[in-house]
Amino acid sequence: MSEGYKIEIVNPERSFLSKEGVSEVVVPAFEGDMGILKDHISIISFLKPGIIRVFEGSNEETYYVEDGIIEFKDNCLSILTSNIFDIKKVDKSIVKNALAKAEQDVEKTDISDQKKYLLDQKIEVLKSISLN
Repeated sequence: MSEGYKIEIVNPERSFLSKEGVSEVVVPAFEGDMGILKDHISIISFLKPGIIRVFEGSNEETYYVEDGIIEFKDNCLSILTSNIFDIKKVDKSIVKNALAKAEQDVEKTDISDQKKYLLDQKIEVLKSISLN
């Protein structure tokens, strides 16, 4: 019997990640960061901008995600997102450009409170990534 469970991350361009034997995944859900272990109850939730942390034993992989939907069912975590990148492999200029655009967008006066909240989250996470 497998020690972990399966994760699949898909974005519009391709299947970003598919892996078996994951021991835990921490996702930035609207309700707060949510840790998902094997045999977690079935759940569907929305993602906010943040870091997805995938644990496989003592190995940890980190990915930036802007938005999306997660579903956990029958020990399979599916994540659908419009934008994701591997933090360790991304060009720092991409992070800086995304941060600059988000900072411009949050200053607009015609945005909704929800959009402002998401932009504030995005800015906070991108700043933490650019400092590393």
